Amino acid sequence: MKTKNLVIATALITIAGFTACKKTDNSSPATEEITATVDLSTDQAISDNLTEDANALFMEAATENGLTGETPATPLETMGILGCATVTVTPLLGFPKTIVIDFGTGCSSNNGITRKGKINVVLSDSLRKSGSTAVMTFAGYFVNKFQKEGTITWTNISTPTAKGWQRKLDNGKITDSSGKYWLHTALINVIQIAGYDTRRNLLDDVFSITGTSTVTNSKGGTRTSTIIAPLIKKTICENITQGTKEVKAPRFNAIIDFGNGECDRIATISINGNAPKTILLR
Repeated sequence: MKTKNLVIATALITIAGFTACKKTDNSSPATEEITATVDLSTDQAISDNLTEDANALFMEAATENGLTGETPATPLETMGILGCATVTVTPLLGFPKTIVIDFGTGCSSNNGITRKGKINVVLSDSLRKSGSTAVMTFAGYFVNKFQKEGTITWTNISTPTAKGWQRKLDNGKITDSSGKYWLHTALINVIQIAGYDTRRNLLDDVFSITGTSTVTNSKGGTRTSTIIAPLIKKTICENITQGTKEVKAPRFNAIIDFGNGECDRIATISINGNAPKTILLR
């Protein structure tokens, strides 16, 4: 969740091969359902990456400002994804704290991502303290052509043997430059599977993500997806690198496959086990 998730998604997907060439009265509803499933699955992939990008910015800001509960005795190592943002933390002493990550009227990071607007976070206690919460909201916030809205609530669910968070996304809305929008919600668990002992080195962190999410387009079409093989997020990679999600439709289910662990921008989608089509995550 701390990766530099470049989230400009271009769906290079067609429904060729998913349906028969012969057109009958029965094929039209099936074709429409397949098209909607592919579109909504692509929307889901974009939503996932926009959310992970925002979470990565928050984690880096919290670490740089000593809000994760670690003793700053070792050098700070991050990906530097905050770039040109101005980060303010108030009050100086005590909790809760308000973190504002402000990209102003727009500026680009060193990998070409342009962000503008603000991410606001209210943090109840140190980010890595079991039971602590962080509530994230957005004010005029854009990542390249996408505007992101909604509320993400983090709850630290760490135990002595597992370190992680539950993340709940409410009232999510993504709008692209054409005015197309979709709504999304999610409830996921994020478990850190590598790098926890080196708290000020974010570069070796790896996270395993499980849970469910729902997207709804402006026409009222909706799909719910469940992670069936944990999604893997590495700090050193910009996107989800591994794992699968199943997207449920009335007759046709889609599988989104994020890859085999390589740091690339490629995912695929397949309908009912048919040949996969490519989604570019940036």
